[in-house]
Amino acid sequence: MLKSALEIKQLFKTYASTKQSPEKKALKGIDLKVPTGKVFGLLGPNGAGKSTLINILAGLVLKTKGSVMIWGFDQDNNPRQSRAAIGVMPQELNLDPFFTPRAALDVQAGLYGIPKNERQSDEILKLVGLSDKADAYARTLSGGMRRRLLLAKALVHKPQILVLDEPTAGVDLEVRQMLWENMLRLNEEHGTTIILTTHYLEEAEKMCEELAILDHGQVIARDSTKNLLAQLDRKSLVIKASTGSPKFPHHPQVDSNILDDGRLVLSYSSSRITAGDVLELIRQAAIGIEDVKTVEADLEDVFLKITSTKSS
Repeated sequence: MLKSALEIKQLFKTYASTKQSPEKKALKGIDLKVPTGKVFGLLGPNGAGKSTLINILAGLVLKTKGSVMIWGFDQDNNPRQSRAAIGVMPQELNLDPFFTPRAALDVQAGLYGIPKNERQSDEILKLVGLSDKADAYARTLSGGMRRRLLLAKALVHKPQILVLDEPTAGVDLEVRQMLWENMLRLNEEHGTTIILTTHYLEEAEKMCEELAILDHGQVIARDSTKNLLAQLDRKSLVIKASTGSPKFPHHPQVDSNILDDGRLVLSYSSSRITAGDVLELIRQAAIGIEDVKTVEADLEDVFLKITSTKSS
């Protein structure tokens, strides 16, 4: 078993200048390893270089320089094998409106040279919940169904690595949940390595074991989701007071704020003061507690902190 499903070294991509736009350096020396069998998140703001990177992996864009190893195959020396090892579900709904889902999968399988007796179109359609639409024209499918069909097309050649580019963008909660379940099933039952790009940070926090954050064409953070979240030790206590004024006296290690509904929010650094100490300060201030909850930093806080720090 390979240790790294994907290994990228010093990857650069520069788009030449045109009459309409100046030269653009989309990728500036990307170094990245994605471990085998993981659900890996690739995050970054618009223009960070995520789409360029994915298009290079898919063979749709030529890199300027650097090396890309996909499932142990060098993209330059073994283009056919490396492309067969990866499946890409694009963000754009690029489907032929006059093809049925079954026909679309058969065409995709033919492009990968899969013999007819080895194709599993019906099984894949069942996996993504499109069995009852197998013979309907793609133009009649809803947006969520088209997303599912894109996922099905990416699976026809049984790739070891599956890249999902904003797979749940613009779909309802039911379709999003179905896509999540399919991703986890592929990962857990088949060992498929999944690379997920998403704008939904709560999605990345829930789905991904490890993350890389891109900004301005560079990897600015790479770690486990747990470790990235641990970079922020900011916590908050949200208190609904039962007696006394919710006004909290000034303290150098605690920031206080009163919400419109009267609840008191106390924010503090857990490395400097404990929740027990904060509660003791509340008692000393004669604030009775009817209800209290703890709020910890989430991936959005980490993302904003890292991107703002690196950009400044």
